[in-house]
Amino acid sequence: DFSLQDAKGDTYTLSSFRGKKVALIFYPKPNTPGCTKQLCSLRDKFLDLQEAGIVVLGISKGSPEDMKQFAEAQHLSFPLLIADDEVLKKYHTQGDLLTFSLPKRYTFLIDEQGAIVSVITKIDLTNHAQQILQEFQQQKTLQNKNSL
Repeated sequence: DFSLQDAKGDTYTLSSFRGKKVALIFYPKPNTPGCTKQLCSLRDKFLDLQEAGIVVLGISKGSPEDMKQFAEAQHLSFPLLIADDEVLKKYHTQGDLLTFSLPKRYTFLIDEQGAIVSVITKIDLTNHAQQILQEFQQQKTLQNKNSL
């Protein structure tokens, strides 16, 4: 579990989303070209993600002002949470030696019971929502096969 704040100071805990599928989107830094492309691709397919019952939480390091400005400028309708080093270590998303302070671009998919069911490490910046939808669908197919 974790407890992180967004730019408005609202606190989010992973455990508060039990019963829902969650996509934890770790991205290096707001207002950079790759991160903008990735998060805007999620914005553009946000209704598809919602219809599939998936909660999207963006997670990165940065100031509340940077996060707020980024979310407003890109019209993002999902929360951008401000990561701390403890959460980055817990999810093994700390950067390498050159970018240690920035999170790696990973997405963790969490099932309704709160378990990590998949980690996407090769992010398609322009089709990331589709990656998430397909991965959750594959997990559902596996569960159905295992329950037979």
